[in-house]
Amino acid sequence: MIILKSDREVQIMREAGRIVAQCHAVLEKSIQPGITTKELDQIAEKFILAAGGIPSFKGHHGFPACICTSINDVICHGIPDQTALQDGDVITIDIGVKLEGYHGDSAWSYAVGPITPALAQLMRVTKECLDLGIEQARPGKRIGDIGAVIQRYAEQFHYGVVREFCGHGIGQNLWEEPQIPHYGQPGRGPVIKPGMVIAIEPMITNGKWQAKIDRDGWTARTIDNSICIQYEHTLAVLESETVILTQL
Repeated sequence: MIILKSDREVQIMREAGRIVAQCHAVLEKSIQPGITTKELDQIAEKFILAAGGIPSFKGHHGFPACICTSINDVICHGIPDQTALQDGDVITIDIGVKLEGYHGDSAWSYAVGPITPALAQLMRVTKECLDLGIEQARPGKRIGDIGAVIQRYAEQFHYGVVREFCGHGIGQNLWEEPQIPHYGQPGRGPVIKPGMVIAIEPMITNGKWQAKIDRDGWTARTIDNSICIQYEHTLAVLESETVILTQL
């Protein structure tokens, strides 16, 4: 678990997060029917390298690409390939950037062309789940407070809250302690302390929450083929404020 101890560390992580956010902005302009997830991966890698960063995911535990591209029923860790986006799809793009030894990480879901009102609501509620979780990321709170508020809100809409994958600490390692579940009981888990950097990333489905893994060993899907939406930010919890590092 990283505890930021200097303004320099905070500044580096801000810059890594800024590159992640800029990369999302670049990719969003390219999301349209017909583009392949492989092409999106190539755009992202070119941008990250030109910005002075290193793609965090490429080679991480053997992952073969720069970004994760998760379409419709894919929960997370979708591998870019020749799959072309289609009208009505939703795609979650997860981006990690390493800069001067520190990582930034953010996932965002995007609609491809027009989508149904029901799917638009799922996207809106999932983003609101992230916002509610961020509100709980304050010194003195507990990790369980984050998951509890996310679960309670999502289940009001009868959505599923994925349990097999969770948020995490982040710093000089991409995945660090503590784990940040998106479900649970308030007042439980580790105390949130000043200097902690965490990634909150609720994955919410319009069906069951359980996952299955494809034969590639990476791609995680909903067991009932329901749609999964995800939004993620990296946060630095400081004494006086919680700073979202992965936004412009």
